[in-house]
Amino acid sequence: MPKFTISILCAAGIILTSCGGPASTNESGSQATERKTRIEVASFVPLSVNVLGEQMTHIVEELSAVSGGNLELEIFEPNALVGPLEILDAVSDGKVDAGYGSSGFWAGKIPAAPLFAAIPFGPDTSEFLSWLYHGNGMDLYQEMYDMNGFDVKVIVCAMLPPETSGWFADEINSVDDLKDLKMRFFGLGGIVMGKLGVSVSVLPGGEIFPALEKGVIDATEYSLPTVDENQGFHKLVNFNYFPGWHQQSTTHELIINKGFWNSLSPTQQAQIETTCRSSVLHGIAYSEAIQSAAMARNAERGVQIKQWSPEMLEQFRTAWEEVANEYSENDPFFKKAWEDLKAFRSEYSKWADRAFLR
Repeated sequence: MPKFTISILCAAGIILTSCGGPASTNESGSQATERKTRIEVASFVPLSVNVLGEQMTHIVEELSAVSGGNLELEIFEPNALVGPLEILDAVSDGKVDAGYGSSGFWAGKIPAAPLFAAIPFGPDTSEFLSWLYHGNGMDLYQEMYDMNGFDVKVIVCAMLPPETSGWFADEINSVDDLKDLKMRFFGLGGIVMGKLGVSVSVLPGGEIFPALEKGVIDATEYSLPTVDENQGFHKLVNFNYFPGWHQQSTTHELIINKGFWNSLSPTQQAQIETTCRSSVLHGIAYSEAIQSAAMARNAERGVQIKQWSPEMLEQFRTAWEEVANEYSENDPFFKKAWEDLKAFRSEYSKWADRAFLR
C-alpha cells in the first residue's frame, strides 16, 4: 500500500501501535492511556499533488514534533484503503482511524456539508476562520455530523486562499457560452453552474486530467494555480478564469473515528488540534506566497488568464442566492447554518467595511 509515515520506535527498534504509559482521563470521562500511537489516515488526494499533498506531509511532520514522537499519522494514498468518496463512511464505521479531505464531497449524504468547505461569494480565510473558531461554526460543523449519525470528530486541519474559477477550451463571454458544457465543479459552486446550464460532475483530483483528455468533460475547476499547474490542465485547455467566486477560501478537514478519538489522552487530543491550527496558518501563508509565479509560468505557456466581467459575476451571484434559498427551504440544518453564518457576516462587516481597504 502506498503510504507516507514517520516511524515511531517503542522498544528494540520495533514499530508498535501503542506503548504503555501513565493513564489520564479524556473529555468523555473515560481512562485513556498516554501512549505512542499510530493513526491510519485515508487521504482524498495523492501526496504528490502540489500544496494539497505537501500540506499532509507538513501535518505529519508537525504532529511528530509537537508530540515528541508520541503520535504518528500514517497517510494512505487515495484508494489504498478506501476510495476518496468513501472516506466519511469508512471513518464513521471504524474501518479506518481517520480521513483527510473536504466536507464538500459529502453533499450527496448531507446537503449542508459543502457550507463548511467553501461558500460561493463567501468569506475569505480570516472571516471564515473567525466564524469557525470564534462564532458558532465549529459547533455547527460537529453537530452536522452528529445529527446525521456519523461517528466522527471533525477538526479543520488546513485552509486555502481563493482558487481559480476554471479552465476552458474556449473563451466564455456570456452565460450562453456555459450551456451544455460538461464540467468538473466542486461543492455549492457546482450547484450554481448546474443552474446556469452546465452538466456538472464531481471528480476526485486524480481523475480530472484523464477525463479532460478523453473528452468526458469539456472544462474543469480544481484548485490554486500551482495545484492546477501540477495537474497539467494547461496542456489540454488554455483559458483560465479568475476570480474564484465559488471558493474564496476552502477548508480541509481531519475526521477521526469517535471511539478512536476518545481512546486518546487529553494531551494527545490537544496535540492533534494544535497541529491542525498550525497547519491552517501554514497552508494559507505558503499558498499565498507561490501563486503569482505559477500564473507567470502559465502565461509564458500561452495560457489566456481571463477575468470574469462584472456582468458574469452578477449572474453567478444571482444564481447562488437562488441556490441558497432553495437549499434553506428544503433542509432545516442548511438553513440553520446558513442563517448563522449570514448573521455573523453581517456583524463582522461593521468592522471589516471600515477597517479594510476595499
